[in-house]
Amino acid sequence: MVTVCVHVSLKPSLLDSAGRTVAQSLQKLEFGEVEEARIGKTVTLKLQEYDEARVKAMCDKLLANPVIEDYRIEVAE
Repeated sequence: MVTVCVHVSLKPSLLDSAGRTVAQSLQKLEFGEVEEARIGKTVTLKLQEYDEARVKAMCDKLLANPVIEDYRIEVAE
């Protein structure tokens, strides 16, 4: 069995209003070193075997919106 983590985040060119709210809140809580925060999601998959092309297809069809999101695949065997 192979564990695959898919990290999905908004493309850098897009405004992340939730991330901006988190950064502002942390600054108000006296964590002034925080300049920016970006919010994303991680999907963990347990697969019988790893096939990069199939995982990319999963990402493009369901796990991420390729128009506005980027994703990174991490394999932990």
